Amino acid sequence: MSKKGARVAGEYWSMFNNFIDYLDSIKERDPTPRSRWEIIFYPGVWALGLHRVAHWLFRGEMYFLARFVNHFARFLTAIDIHPGAKIGRYFFIDHGFVVIGETSVIGDNVTIYQGATLGGTNPTNGQGGKRHPTIGDNVIISLGAAVLGPIYVGANSRVGANAVVTKDVPEGATMVGIPARSTLVEVKPETQSFTPYGTPCSERFDPSSQKLEILQCEMETMQKRLTQLLEERDANTTKPAPRKKATRKSA
Repeated sequence: MSKKGARVAGEYWSMFNNFIDYLDSIKERDPTPRSRWEIIFYPGVWALGLHRVAHWLFRGEMYFLARFVNHFARFLTAIDIHPGAKIGRYFFIDHGFVVIGETSVIGDNVTIYQGATLGGTNPTNGQGGKRHPTIGDNVIISLGAAVLGPIYVGANSRVGANAVVTKDVPEGATMVGIPARSTLVEVKPETQSFTPYGTPCSERFDPSSQKLEILQCEMETMQKRLTQLLEERDANTTKPAPRKKATRKSA
């Protein structure tokens, strides 16, 4: 085999290994498939593969062909990824019905569930520019969530189900609610490992419940301090006053 043939064979082998790694990364996040071959039929896999083609055409300024591939992928998978979106490695869309805007930038190992949207804001100056969010590595965006505008979602963060995010998200945060707010309690298990749907299924992660718990703790602390001060005051008032020593008058 010639050097050129060996180099081409090596590139194809590398592509095959990368594809196997990609399928394995999905299997780690989804317990459903029994083998890699089941994952090949996932709409998210097809949508990402066709997007790679559309993005290549988009970068080559073949916009019509890029749009054609984009619309074909949307018809086939019910997932709409604009050809201009930049997507990193091991990206996984579970189920489908996802919309990703033109200027979106997505890092590595990101998971997005059905119904989520990476949407853009309407520029008031009439210029496109950066209108969509930038997603860091290892982010999970749950079902029905909307991340809107040119904001940054930090690495290892979680966006809960149906949350609406319009401001920057710090690294490792879990965002819930409308508008989305970060949970007040540090959630190390959720930030260190994969959380299905990115939503902690416990009331203690609800920001409203956490605020009430913090207020309750502060009230208990103030009541204990007030009781202590009242006891000290009562002890001082019931304590008998010291008698003065009698002094003899001189003749």
